[in-house]
Amino acid sequence: MTVGLCGRSGAGKGTVCLLFAALGIPSVDTDAVYRALTAPADEPSPCIIALTDRFGPKVQLPDHSLNRAAMRKLVFGEGNEQNLADLNAISHRFILEQTRRLADEWFDRGASIVLLDAPVLYESGFDRFCDAVVCVTAPEEVLLSRIMARDGISRGDAEKRLASQIPAEELEDRADYVIVNDGTCEELAERVRQTADALFARLAAPRENREADA
Repeated sequence: MTVGLCGRSGAGKGTVCLLFAALGIPSVDTDAVYRALTAPADEPSPCIIALTDRFGPKVQLPDHSLNRAAMRKLVFGEGNEQNLADLNAISHRFILEQTRRLADEWFDRGASIVLLDAPVLYESGFDRFCDAVVCVTAPEEVLLSRIMARDGISRGDAEKRLASQIPAEELEDRADYVIVNDGTCEELAERVRQTADALFARLAAPRENREADA
């Protein structure tokens, strides 16, 4: 069973993934997949080739990695909406291919459930390939304090970051399971354990029951 993991910035998805891993549910980090696809290499990756074909040679550095500064200039700001849409369409395609490949490797090694840690799960369309979705959430004030402490940015910048993301209420409504990360480490671990138990129970249920739940 493939399970999508979503949540707004500062929710603590990375910590939740570690707690799930301790319970036998590994994860694939789609952000890490994208970094690997666009990292320095002896030859440009298919993703880099596709981005270069679309945006020109300036988005590829001599080491065949992505020129992120050049790409930011092309996709952010008024009038660049189509460029941003094209960047997402290209990158998401390659990220999904590699993510599914890595998930299959976990299944081949004996995992029965694999999490897809995708901050833009719905925006990318990755949710269509998931059997269930878990949302990690926390009150907005908690998110803001975590973002500011983690990234060293102002409250205003943290607020802008959250404002650009899907509202918490929508993420929670669309998810099958919600983990609230607003307490102690022990409380979070217990909530993850309860969710893991529910996922294993869902996996063990007859297929028709799982489809009815979905």
